[in-house]
Amino acid sequence: MNHKVLNKDSLEELTNLFSSAFTDSEGENEGRLIGNLVSELSSKIDNQEIICFGTFENGSFIGSIFFTRLRFKEDIRVYMLAPVAVSTNHQGKGVGQKLIRYGLSDLKSRSVAIVTTYGDPNYYSKVGFRALSESTIAAPLTLSMPEGWLGLSLTEEPVSEIDDQPTCVKAFNDPVYW
Repeated sequence: MNHKVLNKDSLEELTNLFSSAFTDSEGENEGRLIGNLVSELSSKIDNQEIICFGTFENGSFIGSIFFTRLRFKEDIRVYMLAPVAVSTNHQGKGVGQKLIRYGLSDLKSRSVAIVTTYGDPNYYSKVGFRALSESTIAAPLTLSMPEGWLGLSLTEEPVSEIDDQPTCVKAFNDPVYW
């Protein structure tokens, strides 16, 4: 298994992977929704505001994650991890966790201080994420399930309070994802 940074050239492969994985696990509507999100994110990958990593095994594309920049008034480097997909026949084998750890290591080398995500606390706690109060770091939009807002410090310091409402990349600026 190997991991690498992906670029805009991977748009079709990324869209297909996410659409398929989310359709299989969450149904056709969710597959279409996340496929559209990934298509938009993929077309804007710049390795700064939108960073994408992929996992390959024996030449096959089996998993991917996105990290997108959250912007605050103060200059603090915070990224959000979402979405994550592993091909259905490779799920349950630790592929996603290994890919997330790889991505977090890469972000740490870029001096990123904090990573947030919005998802299943049971899954993301396996790679170090913990519940994050919106009084510590607010989500960019209103959360439908606040218990899914999670954070992880990539420094020696704990996640510190940021007294500011962040803005997210355009693709995530839709209440349907929150």
